[in-house]
Amino acid sequence: MNFFAAFIVLALAFVSAFAYTGEGCREGVPVGEISFNGLTRTKPHVVERELAMKSGVPYSDSLFTADARRLESLDLFSDIRLSCTQSGEKQNVTLQFAEIFPFIPAPAGKKTDQDGWMLGGALAYLNFFGEDIRAEVQYRTSLDPVFDNNEYAIYASSPWLLGMPVGWNVELLRTDSYDELRNFHNASWLADVDLQWDFVKPYSLLVSGAYRYVEGYGHIPEAGVGLALDTRDSPMDSRRGLYEEVMVTRVGAHDLPENYVEYLSDLRGYYTFANRFVSGASILFRYRPGDVAFFDRYHHGGANTFRGAESDTSRHGEHEMLLNYEERFVLLERRPASIWGVNFFYGVQLVAGLDGSFLWDDRNPEWNDFSGAIYGGVHLLIPALDRIRIEVGYAPDTKEPKLYVGLYEKNVSQRWRSR
Repeated sequence: MNFFAAFIVLALAFVSAFAYTGEGCREGVPVGEISFNGLTRTKPHVVERELAMKSGVPYSDSLFTADARRLESLDLFSDIRLSCTQSGEKQNVTLQFAEIFPFIPAPAGKKTDQDGWMLGGALAYLNFFGEDIRAEVQYRTSLDPVFDNNEYAIYASSPWLLGMPVGWNVELLRTDSYDELRNFHNASWLADVDLQWDFVKPYSLLVSGAYRYVEGYGHIPEAGVGLALDTRDSPMDSRRGLYEEVMVTRVGAHDLPENYVEYLSDLRGYYTFANRFVSGASILFRYRPGDVAFFDRYHHGGANTFRGAESDTSRHGEHEMLLNYEERFVLLERRPASIWGVNFFYGVQLVAGLDGSFLWDDRNPEWNDFSGAIYGGVHLLIPALDRIRIEVGYAPDTKEPKLYVGLYEKNVSQRWRSR
């Protein structure tokens, strides 16, 4: 049996319906009372606001699967199970949860265009007050050379604000490093606030504000507004649906280090075939007319942008377009685990895809501004970091394969890769 045939046999052996099944539940029978077990830290309304399954609604496994996918995206539970007991013409539903341990002291990793790999320590609390509020403090330093580049960060976020469907994210960041891509000492402070109001599902209003102070250059305020459409089954490990965002951000002013407007479009689509073959395509476009400082020019290369070459000083631009097509095979579906009473989850996916990259300045992009690459690898799904991406990329321009390791979904990390 050749390798290709062996792979097909292995794939078919692993394929099974990606669906949650309620124990003892009958399709089409209305739901009666809904109760929760295992919520030792999480308040019940955190779960209730994610459920489409309500009292009086006919039960179906597909409805439970959709609810479970949304609950998984909260990153609070390692396992979610459902059982039913018949009660007259209805059936009472019990949801059983296994909560992820909320305190996570762990190594803090990050990979940016300018600093490469940075490692350090972090302490995260995933569920402040039981309200799905995540807070984290981090310290990271470069690996080559150690302690030469340093970063201190505080993050806090939640998908709800004061009982309203307004997601928020707050970031405070101190950077003290030498930026080898742009050849300057980056000593800066950043404060950033992002809001997402889900005013009419699946539409959201986006508002952002930021303040940066770059020592030696000055103050750089930012303010942006945008709209998003999100029909994905889950923001984490998306299997089906569409995400589309358009945003306009004003950066700086005429008497400050920068003075430009950024027009952003972020489009992502996902489709699943035969339950475990996931196709994804994305386009990120950012156009910034005006005065862009050298330290904010885009560079492409590496796990967060273009998996065919490393970032270097030779290829940069004020505007960018990143294209991607990726096929994933879910080798091991997400499953719960526990070590010494600490609950977590894990999963494994095989990936292969195409990367495309445009970088240009004040003119229309041309084909000589384009680079392409192919890549393949394995993704490990874990709590908090979403996934660890281990990939090998190859570009005709470089003519040699390169190994990349990245954190988080690339569509997420490419948005903030330089911060």
